[in-house]
Amino acid sequence: MKDRIEKKRLAILRVLRDAGEPLASNIITDELLDLGYDISPRTIRHHLKSMDEEGLTEYSEKHGRFITATGIRELEASRVFEKVGFLNTRIEQMAWRMDFDIRNQKGSVIINISYIKKTELDKAVELLIPVYRTGYTMGQLIRLYKEGEQTGIYTVPEGYIGIGTVCSFTLNGVLTKNGIPVQSRFGGLLQIEGGDPTRFVEIINYDGTSIDPLEIFIQSRMLDFSEISESGRGRIGANLFEIPSEARRQAARIAGRLEKLGLGNVLKFGYPEHPLLEIPINVGRAGGIAIGGLNPIAALIENNFTVISHAVSDITDFSSLFHFSSLPQRIQYFR
Repeated sequence: MKDRIEKKRLAILRVLRDAGEPLASNIITDELLDLGYDISPRTIRHHLKSMDEEGLTEYSEKHGRFITATGIRELEASRVFEKVGFLNTRIEQMAWRMDFDIRNQKGSVIINISYIKKTELDKAVELLIPVYRTGYTMGQLIRLYKEGEQTGIYTVPEGYIGIGTVCSFTLNGVLTKNGIPVQSRFGGLLQIEGGDPTRFVEIINYDGTSIDPLEIFIQSRMLDFSEISESGRGRIGANLFEIPSEARRQAARIAGRLEKLGLGNVLKFGYPEHPLLEIPINVGRAGGIAIGGLNPIAALIENNFTVISHAVSDITDFSSLFHFSSLPQRIQYFR
């Protein structure tokens, strides 16, 4: 009985978190019914009242109910065993929610959000520009957020600036909307030698973790950007995905168009059913390797910047992004 109640409470918190805005109780009920929960409006109101008292949610007569910071922490910390593989679900949800149309170059894309101290902004820009010039980033576009600005379910902390980098799963969303199903298999550390990818030295499967693998590698300082621009040697974050063999050419064309728009960077497409950088590929599939969207942030952490990151965290309109080369001018508005 207690287990069923806990599941429903967590489901309510998850609906509020994913909405990114206050919701009325009837909307929450509809969302849970759509997710397959057998629950009545009266039961929802009972749970919401209880969670209000515990500080997990708050109610505003004008806007509705929203999840609090305490509620977000509770959701992230509870039932870890159930969240194994949740990242894969999160990737699919975000890829479905984004609506970028590659033909008219309009719509939303997935981004990662990272926060750096305002006092470190100038030095960060000095480092980010050469990192983007190496070509080992997911596209060439970026976004900035002011302190206090809402970024999905998170808010930029006081004294910090938000940096939005294009998430590699934007490719998943565009391919999916063009009729090509994508399976993201793992994130890993990719060895670069002479400017070329050679092999993965560490990998974490997306269906076996509740945390983005690149976040783990980055916070553990396992990436190495310091020598790439000079020697063409180092370790970067990347992920391996699979698509149907028949869709390989079309996917490569779409990836090329995204790269021209500054939204993508697929390092390599493999041949159908052939290993890709020593990684076996499933029958009837072709593999691809996409650059990790948090690579620029890894370079900051490598250079001892104070950074808070949230991978696969929000969706933003394509028009809100700008080319990295204009960072020195853009930061004047964020001091």
